[in-house]
Amino acid sequence: MPMQLIRGLHNLKKQSGCVLTIGNFDGVHTGHQEIIKRLVEKAHELKMPSLVISFSVTPESFFGRPKARLSSFRDKHLFLKSMGVDKHLLIRFNNSFSQTSATSFVENILVEKLKVRHCFIGDDFRFGKDRLGNYELLERFSKPNNFIAEKVERVSFEDQRVSSSAVRQCLASGNFSMAEKLLGRPFAISGRVSHGDKKGRTIGFPTINVGISRRLSPVLGVFNVLVEINKEAYHGVCNVGKRPTVGGEKTLLEVFIFDFNREIYGERVTIVFKQKSREEMKFDSFEELKQQITKDVESGKQYFKARAILG
Repeated sequence: MPMQLIRGLHNLKKQSGCVLTIGNFDGVHTGHQEIIKRLVEKAHELKMPSLVISFSVTPESFFGRPKARLSSFRDKHLFLKSMGVDKHLLIRFNNSFSQTSATSFVENILVEKLKVRHCFIGDDFRFGKDRLGNYELLERFSKPNNFIAEKVERVSFEDQRVSSSAVRQCLASGNFSMAEKLLGRPFAISGRVSHGDKKGRTIGFPTINVGISRRLSPVLGVFNVLVEINKEAYHGVCNVGKRPTVGGEKTLLEVFIFDFNREIYGERVTIVFKQKSREEMKFDSFEELKQQITKDVESGKQYFKARAILG
């Protein structure tokens, strides 16, 4: 049975009980995965649907403190689906919702609308106006309202607490190996190939342009990448940035795929980041840019050749 996406509380139909959790789940890292795993197991045990509540605008973004998103909504939704979640309730965090007290959130949404029977919450999760809601508040409301609140302790890896912020720090520093361990999978960005300005063709390096649905990117610079197209993987080099040499203003993701000569406009691809090569740079001429890209491509080919030898 496909996972049900419910866009907004106004689209919520009458519920007869559920097991739920709440959070942004950005990146769906190993800590999130532990919560989801326990959520799905408990839902099966109680023979009730599992439900994840997340937000279409994160509270941080709404209050003017946006963070680089690790995953698009589509990728997050599909990952939750792959883990067996039954329902995904997406609440728009707007001015009205921001005024909802923690008590009102529990009584009017969790208890009255969702008929919660078991609620999992991360040990440091906060909710409600002024972030006054936490596990202790849920625990206080649980018995009178016939549900169980269960706290999930933070997952750690090599003495480092797993969090979306920790993953962002790894990506910003180019530590993709640690980011992969925290995420439980390699960091990747998926999107559809779109038409660009085709400047790469003029200097001998035609690129595919992939739309990234986020204002802030967790990665910036030049990278060695795997490009997954229709279940086939190709090697390439990728630039994520504003292309200062051509006066760009918008962050773009461009990939030059080695030994590739197909038109794939409109197709969905996944860019898997393997190694950071360098920071994005501004060059005085297209010739200098071409020379540097030539070096980047050669460096990328040597990187993948070495990995093949090492197995």
